[in-house]
Formats: sequence, C-alpha cells, structure tokens
Amino acid sequence: IQCTSDLLPTDITGLSIYNKNTAEFEFRPGPVFNHIVLVDEINRATPKTQSALLEAMGEKQTTIEGKTYLHPQPFFVIATQNPVEHFGAFPLPESQMDRFMMQIRIGYPSGDEEKEILKQGSSRRELDRIAPLFSRDEVVEMHRRTNAEVHVSEKILGYILDIVAASRRHPYIRAGISTRGALAVTASARTYAYFCGRDFVIPEDIRELAPFTLPHRLLIKEEYESLDKKELVQSILDTVKIPA
Repeated sequence: IQCTSDLLPTDITGLSIYNKNTAEFEFRPGPVFNHIVLVDEINRATPKTQSALLEAMGEKQTTIEGKTYLHPQPFFVIATQNPVEHFGAFPLPESQMDRFMMQIRIGYPSGDEEKEILKQGSSRRELDRIAPLFSRDEVVEMHRRTNAEVHVSEKILGYILDIVAASRRHPYIRAGISTRGALAVTASARTYAYFCGRDFVIPEDIRELAPFTLPHRLLIKEEYESLDKKELVQSILDTVKIPA
C-alpha cells in the first residue's frame, strides 16, 4: 500500500459495491486482507486513513458496515515512515505506534554499500528470483510451537514487569510502556528463544530485544524530547535488577 494524503480508509479495507444483476451489495476486500501487508510511507496518509489499520493490527480482523471479517493467518503489517519534519507527513498516534511490535531504524547505507547500489542500479528484477524459505503452514506451525513450547518463567515475567514499571515512573517519561508493550516483549522473546533452539526465555533475550520493542512506545516529556529513546531504554535496563 503506497500511502498518500488522498488515500481513503476504504482503499485499505475495501468496500461494498452494488451488483445490479443480483440486486445485492457485494464486499470487495482491500489490500489489508493479505498475509503480509507492506504499508509504504505510512505517515503520509491522514490520521483517519491510518486508523483503518488499528483493528486489523490489534485484533486480526476488520469490521466494515457492521460486519466483521477475519484476516488470513499468519497476518502482520510492515510499515515504513518518513521523518515527521518532512513536508506532508502526519505523526502516527500513540495507539498506532503501540500496535507495532518493533521499530527498526535502517539509516543510510555505508559508503561501500551505496557505491555498490550505484553500480548495480535498480535490482527489482532480482525479486522474481527470491525463493520462499517456509510455506504458510510451516509459519503457522512455528507460531503455534513458539506459544505452546517456549516457557516464560515467573522470574522472567517479573523482570519484564519491573522494566515496564521503571519506565512508568521515570522522571523524563510522560507515558511509559503499556501492557500491550509488555506483551510484545514477551512474544518477541519467546520467538527469539525458539530460533535460538531453546524452550525457555532468559533475561538476555529481553535485553537483546527491548531496544527494538520498547522505545517507540515511550512518550517523552516536552523538555526532554531531544533525548534518544533507545538510549533511554538502555538506561532503564541498566537500573533494573536482572533475575538470577
């Protein structure tokens, strides 16, 4: 989905169209009804259009004209955004940011990487040669096994809650980590442990993933907005006692 300022919510969710042959309205699903939805430059869409993704990202379903449609599984959203100071960009609301499990800053490529890009030019044709690593059923099964087989101990849950509590009482932070954020850390740590070949989560998993799952959820007080959120999360991790 390429976001622009004139993109409408129905361009994402779909809409019902009247069929004169059957004398009935037929629902035509939008692009959000796919397994993987890539939303390019999400903050170029207006807040009203951005909100069309809220229910899908939070509940894996979308309600249109009073009827609820489930999304195919697996389902997740990947989005890119421009710096908010760019012309024509709308800041994402806190409720939208909180629904993204992670935020990863790519930044500029290195000098050598950028030179290689200039040498090769456009590589869009290479996309046709990419072979899938997993089938849909394999991804669903891995998700099931991650939830069913990877154990999160009481000590680890307590550690996560201590980090969350520390963010909520931090003097520089206006609004700390939400319960949704704590769930995201727990889920990502389970997945990380699974791919590391373990059936249990350790504190190092939390510390490894927290800089990617937590900073975008923080609301900083106005006088401290120049601070780097990732460094702020790291300072919180350094103050919270690691369980033995």
